Amino acid sequence: MATRSILPVVSRKLPQIEGNPVRNELLLAIPPGEFGSLFSQLTFLPLRTHDVLQESGQPIKYVYFMDSGLASVLNSMRDGKTVEVGLTGKEGCTGLPIAAGLKTSASLIVVQVGGSAFRMTAAALSKTLCECPMLARRMQQYGQVMSMQGAQLAACNRLHEVEERLARWLLMSQDRLESNLVPLTHEFLAHMLGTRRSSVTVAAGLLQKAGLITYNRGEVTIEDRARLEDASCECYDLIRKHTETWEQESR
Repeated sequence: MATRSILPVVSRKLPQIEGNPVRNELLLAIPPGEFGSLFSQLTFLPLRTHDVLQESGQPIKYVYFMDSGLASVLNSMRDGKTVEVGLTGKEGCTGLPIAAGLKTSASLIVVQVGGSAFRMTAAALSKTLCECPMLARRMQQYGQVMSMQGAQLAACNRLHEVEERLARWLLMSQDRLESNLVPLTHEFLAHMLGTRRSSVTVAAGLLQKAGLITYNRGEVTIEDRARLEDASCECYDLIRKHTETWEQESR
């Protein structure tokens, strides 16, 4: 079962910005009355793999409402090592501290799978949130989802085996990409999981030998979703259930 957003999307013809249909769930969840204040401030932007969307410890210049692709929320150490504490796609956005009245970021956010986003300046968003109370509420709710996700992943990285964490990561990525194909390299995934590349190679080999995935030239194909869920640690299911509970509560 795919993880669903807590943000209910009204069924309607997709609005467009600069001729591009809007698929971001945060933007789709706001009422039409807020479109005018918000959409005129947004610019459509292609995203490339490894693009940095947000710097740790630095003022937030732009907010990106993801429309496709995948971005990793990372905690980085002084020696340059990083570990993933969150994953966001078209269900969310960067720049969540802005919705709480803050100006700087505690996390590094990097594009992991290229796609696209609608971008606006942090200053413009700060002003626009006063005119768009539903967007402010949705961003605050999404901030809670990301905080819950980060706390669970911190426990996951400490307590669970690499192959379980890899299965969990692939499931979370598939939910957001809505594709059985997940582009990645072992080196990049090692950074995401906070482990050695050789450990990722062994873990991927175990999942491939079991027939759950196939790996070839920087791409993983999920072959058996149900069995991959069984191979994952409990964290995937816990994150999904928390998200679905909050979805129900927000209606």
